[in-house]
Order: sequence, then structure tokens, then C-alpha cells
Amino acid sequence: MKQKRRRYSGALKAKVGLEAVMGIKTTSQIAREHQVHPLLVTQWKRILLDRLPGIFERGPQVPDESEKTIAQLHQKIGQLTVDLDWLKKKCRQLGLSPDDER
Repeated sequence: MKQKRRRYSGALKAKVGLEAVMGIKTTSQIAREHQVHPLLVTQWKRILLDRLPGIFERGPQVPDESEKTIAQLHQKIGQLTVDLDWLKKKCRQLGLSPDDER
């Protein structure tokens, strides 16, 4: 029977990767302690070392998708408000009540 794939939390990956970077224990010892494959320890260490320099960079931060979506929605709300105001003005000019339902 096929065994389900294990998922590891980011905290565990960081802890294991940091232990591997420090070099106090061997990869095999760390893997045995945390019950993971030694290859995973090596991968997490490499990922940690690759991303570490970026932590201290102060370059422009890229806005995430939610910020872009919020900006687009605000723009749409503004456009709809302008359209509604224009329609109300035209209804008054034509002698129609904008609140009439026909």
C-alpha cells in the first residue's frame, strides 16, 4: 500500500537547515534526530544559504497580489461612482427621478 507523502512545516525546515549550516552535527545525525531523509537536510540547508543574503537587502519591495487587487478594486469603485453620479445628473435633466423603478 502506498504511503502518504509527509509535509514538513516551515519552522521545522528552518530549524533543521540552521542546524546543518552551523555544522555542529553531521547531516546524518540531524536527519536521524528529526526523522527526515538526509537529502532533505542538505536541500533545506542549500535553500537557507541561498535566501539568507536577501533578508538584509533594502531594495524595493514587490507588492503582493492582494495589494494589486485592492488597488484595482479601488479604481473600479471610483469609476462606478463617477458613472452613477453622471446617470443621476442625466435623470434629473430629463425629469426622471433616479430612484424610480419602472
